[in-house]
Amino acid sequence: MNPETRLQALSEFLKAKRFKLNPQMVGLPAGTRRRTPGLRREEVAQLAGVSTTWYTWLEQGREIKVSTSVLDAISDALQLNKDEKKYLYALALEEGVDSVSSNKEETEISPSLKRILQELQYCPTIITDRRLFIVGWNMAAANVFLDFDQIPIEERNLIQLLFSRKEFRSLAVNWEHFVKGFLAIFRTYYGQYVADQWYKQFIEELEQAYPDFRLLWHEGEVSSAPEMQIEFRHAKAGKMIFNLTSLQVQGNNDLRCSVYTPAEDTGTESKLKRLIKNENNPK
Repeated sequence: MNPETRLQALSEFLKAKRFKLNPQMVGLPAGTRRRTPGLRREEVAQLAGVSTTWYTWLEQGREIKVSTSVLDAISDALQLNKDEKKYLYALALEEGVDSVSSNKEETEISPSLKRILQELQYCPTIITDRRLFIVGWNMAAANVFLDFDQIPIEERNLIQLLFSRKEFRSLAVNWEHFVKGFLAIFRTYYGQYVADQWYKQFIEELEQAYPDFRLLWHEGEVSSAPEMQIEFRHAKAGKMIFNLTSLQVQGNNDLRCSVYTPAEDTGTESKLKRLIKNENNPK
């Protein structure tokens, strides 16, 4: 495992969380005018009950000893949620799982998952692995998003497709909101598998290729199962509103099922039915 990667990720995360807070949010006086956004390091240290020097070293990504009690205090000071705390623990306590698995071969999904995909015929559904490569989808997903069969296996990474394919950029009314949910999931996996050097290389490649990826990635959002409402403007079906639910699939493959349920009283389901009928029964 490369400790430099882990410590760099820890440093970037702590900074991102500190920058999002202000003194009033944590019960501190505003004080004098600030040159940079967010709390100062000494304020976080004060709130956590640690020395400024020690916290500075932690945020700088130095190799220092940490305890769960101190991490709890820092989590409280930075107002981290449950998923963010898990991410902090994984990085600070070196809990990342090592892995040499490859995505060169397509991951096999179980017959039961295939059945679920078929049954959710009017709920676009995508199954991804821990690197967010798309390993399964249903007909509804192919009609709403794009035909993933036409994309080579090694290029079916959902994160990369969100930034590279115009179909996704033009589909979501609030594209940034749409992307942030998946970046939050991706960061959760990154914290868990930070020992896997694939993540570091992948993130660096996307930062170089897509400036907006770099901007959104450094916001440091973390969520294992975000739920959100997404509005799409489909080229053929028009306005469609879905509720996105992300579910972790139990088993050894660390798969995730993202289900887009048509929002009630929006006409989305009827539009989806017509879309599927027209696409699969052309005149």
